[in-house]
Amino acid sequence: MDKNLLNSLSQEIIGASIEVHSIIGPGMLENIYSKALAYELRLRGHKVEMEVPIPCIYKGVAMNTAYRADLIVDDAIIVELKATENDSPLYSKQLFSYLRLADKKLGLLINFNRKRLIDGLTRVVNNI
Repeated sequence: MDKNLLNSLSQEIIGASIEVHSIIGPGMLENIYSKALAYELRLRGHKVEMEVPIPCIYKGVAMNTAYRADLIVDDAIIVELKATENDSPLYSKQLFSYLRLADKKLGLLINFNRKRLIDGLTRVVNNI
C-alpha cells in the first residue's frame, strides 16, 4: 500500500477511535476498546483481524513467542491498544518490532485512558 493510502487509512482508524472514545470514554479495560474499535472499523467497511500472531524467526527457526498484534486493519496497519495511566517508551518500541517482524509499514499506538484521545495517539513507522 502506498504512503498516501496508508495515511488515509490511518486517519480513518483515528476517526473510528475517536468515535469509540467519545462513546465509551476512558477507564475501561483494553479488551472493551479492542472489540469496540474492531466493530466500528467493520461498520466503516474495513477488514479487521484481532489478536494476530506475530512470528519471530531467528536463523530460520520460529521462536515460540507470545507476540500478538491487537488489530491489523486492511492487511496494512497494525493497531496496538492500551488503557494505561502512563505511556511507556517500551510500547512504541514493541510496536516497531511488530511492524518489522510482520513486514508492515505503519502502526498506530492508541491509549484510550486519556481525557482527550489525541493525547494518547502515536504513529510508528517502519521504512516508509
